Amino acid sequence: MPKPTSVRSRDLALLENLWREAIERYTLPNGLTVLLKRDTAAPVSSVQVWVKTGSIHEGGALGAGLSHYLEHMLFKGTERRAGREISATVQAHGGYINAYTTFDRTVYYIDLPAAHTAVALDLLADATLHSTLPAAEVAKEKEVILREIDMCLDDPDQRLAQALFETAFRTHPYRQPIIGHRDVFAACTRDDLLAYYRARYVPNNLVVVIVGDFDPAATRAAIAEHFGKSPRGRLAPVLVPDESAQLSRRDMHLAEDVQVSRAGLGWQIPGLTHPDAPALDLLSMVLGHGDSSLLWQSIREKARLVHTIDAMSWSPGTSGLFYISYLADPDKRVAAEAAIRRELDRIAQKGISPKMLAKAVRQAVTSEINMRKTMSGQASRLGSGEVVVGDINYTRTYFERLFALTPAALQRVMRTYLVPERLTVVSSNPKDSVVAAGGLVAGPAAALDFEEIDLPNGAKLLLQPNKQLPNLHLRLAFAGGPMIEPAGCRGLTALMAALLAKDTTRRSAEEVARAIEEVGGSFGEFSGNNSFGLAAEVLPGDASLALELIADAVLRPAFKPARLEVERESALAALKESLDDVVTVGRKKMREKFFGAHPFAIESGGDEAGLKAMQIADLRALHARLAVAGNAVLAVAGDFDAKAFGPKLKAFLGQLPKGAVPRAKAPLKVKAGDFTEIQPRQQAIVFQAFPGPGLLAPDYTVSEVMDELFSGMSSHLFERVREQKSLAYFVRSSRIVGLGSGMFYFYAGTSPQRYEEVIAELNLEIARVQAGKVGAEELHRCQVRLKAGKRMSLQTNSARAMQAGLNAVYGLPVNDWRTYDARVDAVSLDAVRAFAVKYFQAAQRVQLVVKP
Repeated sequence: MPKPTSVRSRDLALLENLWREAIERYTLPNGLTVLLKRDTAAPVSSVQVWVKTGSIHEGGALGAGLSHYLEHMLFKGTERRAGREISATVQAHGGYINAYTTFDRTVYYIDLPAAHTAVALDLLADATLHSTLPAAEVAKEKEVILREIDMCLDDPDQRLAQALFETAFRTHPYRQPIIGHRDVFAACTRDDLLAYYRARYVPNNLVVVIVGDFDPAATRAAIAEHFGKSPRGRLAPVLVPDESAQLSRRDMHLAEDVQVSRAGLGWQIPGLTHPDAPALDLLSMVLGHGDSSLLWQSIREKARLVHTIDAMSWSPGTSGLFYISYLADPDKRVAAEAAIRRELDRIAQKGISPKMLAKAVRQAVTSEINMRKTMSGQASRLGSGEVVVGDINYTRTYFERLFALTPAALQRVMRTYLVPERLTVVSSNPKDSVVAAGGLVAGPAAALDFEEIDLPNGAKLLLQPNKQLPNLHLRLAFAGGPMIEPAGCRGLTALMAALLAKDTTRRSAEEVARAIEEVGGSFGEFSGNNSFGLAAEVLPGDASLALELIADAVLRPAFKPARLEVERESALAALKESLDDVVTVGRKKMREKFFGAHPFAIESGGDEAGLKAMQIADLRALHARLAVAGNAVLAVAGDFDAKAFGPKLKAFLGQLPKGAVPRAKAPLKVKAGDFTEIQPRQQAIVFQAFPGPGLLAPDYTVSEVMDELFSGMSSHLFERVREQKSLAYFVRSSRIVGLGSGMFYFYAGTSPQRYEEVIAELNLEIARVQAGKVGAEELHRCQVRLKAGKRMSLQTNSARAMQAGLNAVYGLPVNDWRTYDARVDAVSLDAVRAFAVKYFQAAQRVQLVVKP
């Protein structure tokens, strides 16, 4: 009789299959490194250029943010292309272009249909190696980044993060903000920027990473053509000083215009390549990853001192931080810190159970697999291995160390690193609170169609087997949301969904969390304007557990009064936290003004009055009304056997009580007007809102095209407001959509002195579209971008299950992706003009300006 296979052996086998996937690595004569991985799971490629330079490499300009400045400037013009031509070309080929800067790297990437991989290579080579940094653009972009810096100064989470790094690091450049200090950045000249560009952007400091369904031979030739002709450059080493040993506790506590206290405890730890890095990663998972983690259970669930708490091990380069962060009421922050330290002392003495260690190992394995869901994720994983670690196969070494860990090893690193003399404590608190210190081969492509099965009781089952990745996603969706809630209980659906994912009559919330986290899976609720539900994601061998948790949650919810109070407090704290973000405050106020008495006037998470009014009886009544067979859709996507698993899924759905939920309707009566909201912030936010079509409206697809038309770096609106006039850091459109109606709105972040100019530009853009001045190329670029975006959005099992499930809930075709291209292509220039004339009328506009 064969011996049973251990969980770790099965997990290792899963990873071995991934590690065996072919990766081609080679170096061009000029020193440029190339990484290629072919994957035919989706007709998409992710083309990335990793520049081995970040904010810690700025030498004499340290603190100026030159790396981030360059990231903005490389799309502004080259020897061959004008600035707008770069983003326009990407969008014309259905791609998405972006970039980001960190402490130790700057990454430029384009995700696009695989047939256009060579186009992305041409554009990225041109931008990284042949940018001209036009003087006028340098000046304009400086204004844009100054607005971005102001946004950071308005964000309490950003301020707290900067306080942490400034306090924890005394000599290492990590203490400098990536974006730069405002005054140091403002003093930078084009000469400073050009000198940095010429010194660091040389082929021998670049890594090109490509993952996707590309042609290997053609791609190698394109790399040689576009990157290989640039000569190797001088590359002087940059001295990055090591952080000196911390000898005693450090504190920084901020008193600010915030509603709740944010706080964190950080300890200096070694970098990613250190032998203790895997143990520290697992320790962070055991302590603060998920609802069954030790700190979540002890500090949130039992002591009730915090609303959220988590832990992370951040270890790039040669040094890093082990960080525990939490959100608390101001009068509980100090007590929470003391409780956390007591719990850490207890765990350091008592140790960590083998079961907790096994759960963390499974979480690490799942995380490694989840990183590979998309082409972009796989490329990022390869780039990180090459640039950050220096070894694309490092994950194998990492997991060998990780699988060898014991509870004693985690206890050892806890006693070594989480000690008082290494501790840094930071917090952000309301001003009126007391602040106290204390050869490339790919697997078969996956089919995208879901099989639809209608059950006798009215429930619907959607199945999409897909063996491409050892990953399985289950999503149970129901119609719900504000339209169905009692008027005095806004947010009832979201709170009910939160409780469904907690206690059942068979398991406590802690047992639910422990069960899913022990297998490295995820389980939780979702809710929005029109729906709610539950989702579980696991490795294939844990499919039965995922179904069991969903079934228990829906069929046997406990709705405990104590749990209601915990989740109510958490929801109220989240509302308070949202008030610290000026854009969110503005969006809430705009919804209130625009929707008036309509249920959408309040976000799906509810408001303070509604949350405080809810009782257990309200939750039970809504659950009984909505959790019925005729309102249920279960979508399953991933690695499963439909013949074996299908009967179990049907058996669960068959237990749902019969019933249906009539579609709710509410008239939308907009009272137009111009409003002002005063907020103590550095920037101003402008909103303009108009009625828009709902999901079921005949012109809904036109609204998607319109949203694309006004958004993105190559849009006419962005080009004029940000690029030409430097009036705003961000400007775009967005939508709040119901089934029958919705809101189409524009918003922009600008300076308090120039918001009226932004309003004028929004009005001019609307008038331009109403006058029929949108060009054929402009429309075509939007259509290509939307169609490519749809393909990219279908890369993961979770995304496909979500889209198919919600389509079924809303009465739309489950596999509507098949007709999506045709619907988008059918949108004409006349339809664009007619949409603008119909909806963007001044007589039905609600305008809001949020300003200091």
